[in-house]
Amino acid sequence: MTSTLTPATMKPLVLYGSLLGPNPAKVGMVLRSLGLPFEIKEVGFGDVKKEPYVSVNPNGRLPSLYDPNSDITIWESGAIIEYVIETYDKDQKISFPHASKEDWECKQWLYLQVSGQGPYYGQAWWFQFHHPTPNPSALERYQNEVKRVSGVLNKHLTSKKFLVGDKLTYADISFVTWQKSAEKMLNKDGYEIGKEFENVGGWMERLRANEGVGSVLKEQSEGMAKMAEASAAAKKE
Repeated sequence: MTSTLTPATMKPLVLYGSLLGPNPAKVGMVLRSLGLPFEIKEVGFGDVKKEPYVSVNPNGRLPSLYDPNSDITIWESGAIIEYVIETYDKDQKISFPHASKEDWECKQWLYLQVSGQGPYYGQAWWFQFHHPTPNPSALERYQNEVKRVSGVLNKHLTSKKFLVGDKLTYADISFVTWQKSAEKMLNKDGYEIGKEFENVGGWMERLRANEGVGSVLKEQSEGMAKMAEASAAAKKE
């Protein structure tokens, strides 16, 4: 029974994806923050729509999570986070008691992240860095949405250190990776998103200081640096 398991006695969870990706990484941050053992099973982008992965996740997206302790497979990052919290955060380390006011507030922020932050920030990233031809109107639309959502967060954080209650929760953690991407997308020509939305900037610094969050961000940074080095070396050949 998962209810009697501890990090020391449980089998490692299996996280499909790479911590370099924003959605697998936010799940990784939650797992790290709870001290849960997990293994990474990397799936290449060219393989997510193929077997054997589509038998794990028929939608062909990352991440997915397999829990060998319950024999349950979950996909969609928000659903994964809810499963992990309900199953393993029994002492509410990064959550609140079930059905409490704060519990519902955490859920509402998580749903904003999965529906209103991730998809729009992801489109902004695509049109800025990956779209084969420039599309200024699409890029402007999604960059404005990045600023709009940042403004929602900034207003809410006016007199708060965290989104819900007086502590860091999974709701905060869920926003980290895509909000970090906003810095790379928009910080240019003297503009800094953290200065326009100062409350968000301070909040992100507090989140980075969390060991579970910070360790994943460090791995991301190191991984990206290695990829850049490999790309530069390949161009010289």
